[in-house]
Amino acid sequence: MTTRSRFEPDRQLTARMLVVMFLLGLVYVMFIGVLIVLVENIVLVVVIAAGVLGAQYWFSDRIALYAMRGRLVTREEEPRLHGVVDRLCAAADMPKPRVAVAQLDMPNAFATGRDADHAVVCVTTGLLRRLETEELEGVLAHELSHVAHRDVAVITIASFLGVLAGLIVRFAFYSQLFGGRQRDQNTAALIGIVITVSALVYALSFLLVRALSRYRELAADRAAAMLTGKPSALASALTKVTGDVARIPTKDLRTAQAFNAFFFTPALGSRSVLGGLFSTHPTLERRLKALEEIAMRLGGPGGGAR
Repeated sequence: MTTRSRFEPDRQLTARMLVVMFLLGLVYVMFIGVLIVLVENIVLVVVIAAGVLGAQYWFSDRIALYAMRGRLVTREEEPRLHGVVDRLCAAADMPKPRVAVAQLDMPNAFATGRDADHAVVCVTTGLLRRLETEELEGVLAHELSHVAHRDVAVITIASFLGVLAGLIVRFAFYSQLFGGRQRDQNTAALIGIVITVSALVYALSFLLVRALSRYRELAADRAAAMLTGKPSALASALTKVTGDVARIPTKDLRTAQAFNAFFFTPALGSRSVLGGLFSTHPTLERRLKALEEIAMRLGGPGGGAR
């Protein structure tokens, strides 16, 4: 069932998605064209890649909850958390997702699920302990924006090409695609071309999807600030969470790092310019600047009343 919400549409987000998806589609067409010419049988790789992405799309909520040790909680167990989600869903006119808590000191939150009717919002105990109610409201509004805009589905689809290319590189290395061929110079050259093309496609799609992910985080910040009318509360939460994540022991963040694209802020990040190209999230400075601009448009440093 298709659902609509009161989260304001973001024309810049839509335009950025269209541009990235167009570029990914262009690379995809070129990639498949090269493979059709060079490889006799690519069906197995396509099926495996489609299976991986299909499982990620349909079971993203279960996978993420299991990996992050999240547990669905009732209103009696977490009345404050449920109360905030109820108010935001009523304001946004969207179905209430399932609510979960992960027993982790790392302060963070994530939302996943293929659509609003199959979504789950999860926060860590570290986040609940550190944030005031208004700050928690800003974080959860950010996550609900991801649900409303179907960001999980968009990123999953956009990631398909990269997963496919990565699998082909691995298959080519282990000669799974060419097991029945005689190993001669022509075959070796063919394998080399396929590996080179696949690696290039993987790199391009990786960078494009990361760029899309960074912008969707800015769009979710904007949507949350506009829905709550309190960009300063979201900025305060961002500052707290980012600072506290940096103090969590690295060994405690390694499992979480694989789920950075889902999180409110990344579990680990790089401050270098090159690292910024590979990051799933914009820098804290960029996010705070954007929220400050929204606050000024809403009528003052704090953002004004709702």
